[in-house]
Amino acid sequence: MRVSSTPARVPVLPLVAALLAALLLAGCGVSTGERAVGAEGTSDVRTAPPLADVRPLTDVRDWEGEAVVAAQDEVDPVADSPEQQLPVTLTDAQGTKVTVEDASRVLALDVHGTLARTVAELGLADVLVGRDVSTQVEGLDDLPLVTQDGHDLVAEAILGLDPTLLITDTSLGPWDVVLQVRDAGIPVVVLEPERTLDNVGSLVRGVAEALGVPEEGAALAQRTQREIDDVTAEIARVAPADEGQWLRTVFLYVRGQSGVYYMFGEGSGADSLIEAIGGYDVAEEIGWNGMKPLTDEGLVSAQPDLVLMMSGGLDSAGGVDGLLERLPALAETPAGRHRRFVAMDDADILGFGPATASVLEALAVAAYAPGELS
Repeated sequence: MRVSSTPARVPVLPLVAALLAALLLAGCGVSTGERAVGAEGTSDVRTAPPLADVRPLTDVRDWEGEAVVAAQDEVDPVADSPEQQLPVTLTDAQGTKVTVEDASRVLALDVHGTLARTVAELGLADVLVGRDVSTQVEGLDDLPLVTQDGHDLVAEAILGLDPTLLITDTSLGPWDVVLQVRDAGIPVVVLEPERTLDNVGSLVRGVAEALGVPEEGAALAQRTQREIDDVTAEIARVAPADEGQWLRTVFLYVRGQSGVYYMFGEGSGADSLIEAIGGYDVAEEIGWNGMKPLTDEGLVSAQPDLVLMMSGGLDSAGGVDGLLERLPALAETPAGRHRRFVAMDDADILGFGPATASVLEALAVAAYAPGELS
């Protein structure tokens, strides 16, 4: 027996995180988690230079045209095969007491691929034996898939890899698969599914605790926060100082083939992303809380200058042309008239893991110095 646990009766989900998971799962037939495709269904993904090297536009509204940008993909471990201090007993996000005795064959699964990326950044990529569809970073993309039809967990695939530990959250389903893994005697550590700038460090430390490398977890959390602080300082340099000049920004979640159109508001994680890149979060102004189906009234009230999106969603709607045709009210906004759309790979843009600083930097360059993208 490899696990001693007192399971919680019901998964505890923050409402917004639960809805995001449901939306992503509902659109799994459209979004495969592969690296970003371009706005017109091509592979035209653009890279951003360091913010320190760019010269921002004098008028941040003086540009037209969409961009699909990429965050930094390279893994930079904080340690080289650190020694794991096991066994460890912990209480996970669901209140379940879990004892981990062996973390030599690990699955780290979530809808963004953030957990597996974190394992690799801790210097333990070699213990990973499989992946979810969103885990696409170099060095992990050849691992066997344990998801199908997008983000659906497959019990047979998971158990067939003989894992000694599963680290996950509640963003993937069906939940019965997770329970089946636990019933098979495999330790399951469930972390919070919520992703915001405020809990990047706690997420990293949670993964590290389960793996028995708390010192490396503290080091990675500190490094990640330092990188975020450095990037936000650079963003403050290039973004308008006058609040009246901030780009009115919204985050749209789209699965065009499924007819899913949502605008993400306060408490969704998108709000902290918008604020971090120096944008004006319109959702707060219009009282748009959580994640709600998009309406013409909401778009008219928002009048965004800039739209942030997942690139898979933009592609699913037929690119910017298709999206504006499907949403005439959006076409009448400043963002629609000037085609100011910035998209990033689905697995990165709201992942809020060790690559967060790179995500913020790429989005900020696209918003304030789009002519310097390559």
